[in-house]
Parts: sequence; C-alpha cells; structure tokens
Amino acid sequence: MTEKTIHEGRNVKRIREMLGIKQDVLANDLGLSQQAISQLEQKEALDKDMLEKISALLKVPVEAIKNFDEERTINIIASNNNGKDNSSAVNFQCTFNPLEKLMETVEENKKLYERLLQSEKEKVEMLQGVIAQKK
Repeated sequence: MTEKTIHEGRNVKRIREMLGIKQDVLANDLGLSQQAISQLEQKEALDKDMLEKISALLKVPVEAIKNFDEERTINIIASNNNGKDNSSAVNFQCTFNPLEKLMETVEENKKLYERLLQSEKEKVEMLQGVIAQKK
C-alpha cells in the first residue's frame, strides 16, 4: 500500500475553492499579495504559523488541511445528498441578517455625521468669539 504524500498548499487551495474564497480575498486577509498565495498553494509543506493563520481564516482545523482527502470529501458530500440532484440548489446559510447590518451601518454613519456637525458648530462658535474679541 502506497502512502499518499500530503501537499498542504494544494489542500489549502482545494478547501479555499470549496468555500468559494478567491485568492485575492485570502491574500488580503493575510496581508499578502495574490501572487504570494499562489506560490503558497504550490508548496508541499507550509510554515506552522502560516498554516494556523490560514486555518483560522478558513475556519477549518489545521488537521483538516493536513489530512484533506478529496475523495473522502466527495463521498461525504454525495452521501449527505442521499442521491438527490441538488445541482441547482445553493447551500448557503447566512449567519446574520444583511438588512440589520445595513441599518447598523446607517446608524453609525448618522452618529459620525452628528459628531462632525457638532465639531463644526464648535469651530464656528470659537471663530465668532475670536472675531468678537478683535472688534
């Protein structure tokens, strides 16, 4: 029986692709260039710290990257579908309400605008005071 060689870079690439994450997004989150991620995905073994960072960003255990087996993953996906054709279905569960996030952003912008407006009012009052003193 031949033992499979673990190619951590390729495993990162496959997991990233399965999660629908682009190289440039992962690169940005890691503070690297897209080219650096491309090179990283070519490496058979990754630095322990980098592996842990990638693991945290992809939200998968380090062991999942090290022991990734595409055949096993495909079998798990196939068995979870129970023979149903879900090719047109999208398995996406949003963990937050996008409208709530939008409204939070709007509220934050309102507060920022109010602080900016108050600051400008204070500047005007101060300048009016300076002008009044000079008269």
